[in-house]
Amino acid sequence: MPELLLHQALIVDGSGATPAWRGDLLLRGDRIAALGTELHRELDASLPRRDCTGMVLAPGFIDAHSHDDAALITTPEMRPKLSQGVCTVVTGNCGISLLPLLSSEPPPPLNLLAREQFRYPSFTAWRAAVQAAQPAVNALALVGHTALRLRCVSELGRAATAAERATMCALLDQALAEGAMGLSSGTFYAPAAAADATELLALARVAARHGGVYAVHLRDEMAGVMAAIQEAADCAHKAGLPLVISHHKCAGRKQWGHSLQTLALIERLAERQALGLDVYPYLAGSTVLREDLADGLTPIRLTWSEAHPELAGRWLQDIASDWACSEPEAVARLQPGGACYFQMQEEDVSRILAHPLTMIGSDGLPHDRFPHPRLWGAFPRVWAHYGRERGLLSLEQAVHKMSGLTAQRFGLKDRGVLRAGAAADLVLFDPERFTDRADYAQPTLPAIGLEAVWVNGQAAWERGRPLARAGRVLSRE
Repeated sequence: MPELLLHQALIVDGSGATPAWRGDLLLRGDRIAALGTELHRELDASLPRRDCTGMVLAPGFIDAHSHDDAALITTPEMRPKLSQGVCTVVTGNCGISLLPLLSSEPPPPLNLLAREQFRYPSFTAWRAAVQAAQPAVNALALVGHTALRLRCVSELGRAATAAERATMCALLDQALAEGAMGLSSGTFYAPAAAADATELLALARVAARHGGVYAVHLRDEMAGVMAAIQEAADCAHKAGLPLVISHHKCAGRKQWGHSLQTLALIERLAERQALGLDVYPYLAGSTVLREDLADGLTPIRLTWSEAHPELAGRWLQDIASDWACSEPEAVARLQPGGACYFQMQEEDVSRILAHPLTMIGSDGLPHDRFPHPRLWGAFPRVWAHYGRERGLLSLEQAVHKMSGLTAQRFGLKDRGVLRAGAAADLVLFDPERFTDRADYAQPTLPAIGLEAVWVNGQAAWERGRPLARAGRVLSRE
């Protein structure tokens, strides 16, 4: 098997417990063969080696919250993720997954995944398509409750019947048996809003039988956020499986500062059950266009519109002014579409991001015409802005939130950490230069300061240039 010695790097192992140390790492095939301070002296001098002086060597980052279900197939180079050091993406979040829905006209929010890709009736079919595309990063899949509902429930404005619940549970059971990692839900969105506790608990219990995870886009991230956290936690607790609260936030001006209360509740709940959360390091969220979010107080920037694609990137307020109409009326005329919503306060984002239970998820939307910058910049921003510039996180803490903590939460035993025998997903970056460049005006600028990325032992990225595509679909271990 090919070998490579990475020599004299600052090794940050992803555990969050071990201080960074100067040393060597031996890569052999798709695994880490050894680490040590003097490996370069112990090994044959003819062994290929790379001088990593001044660079950080860390586990490949894991995106805890992606919507890359279709991107893995349609754009397998995965440049937005690989260019920021992400080696693994968790798909199927917010109740939105390609499988097992069959549709040529998926309604919002399913259309965030692109319309033409809903043709995979099972996890096996989706996995085969991903593997055939040979993506540059690894993927693990959650099964979306909303996708199950759209396939099985005849009237979305009510809770599922017993027969419909049974059909959804059978489809979820099949996907989990074939290798899916768990369940996600998004009762915030209309197609799933009528789901009741009985429906969600039945599905969560199926996921629990398979050792899966339950990731939840809360029913309410605004005034009702506390009750929504409790609802999700109670469901996971009764089912007996780990809970992930997706992209935790306190959205809307009236909720600013409430992260003190939400995190206190989460801490109490974590004493009785396995619980974690993810966050993206920005003040704006992004999702489909919704008239109820156009409140005249929240700045809104259009990311895509099928009716008016030429307006992507413009502020909704300016569009409404040009059309001499209200913002909700403008939203109706732009449908279907998506937008960035500037709903959060920096103090809340910082407090949530720094919390020990919080891991990093981009929540990037790869099919948007003018995407939120988190798609290209979330991971370098965690270190550059919240670590290096503000001192909110140490280097070890930042790397842990982007790798080891996420691997633990999703049951990936051999990823997210640098140790002998672990998978060789590696990131090499300059700690003084690694910085996000994507912003709301230029959202697709790649990060700088990333030297190299290895995925499953193969060189996948080198100083701005993509190389091998060696990603895999990961199943529960």
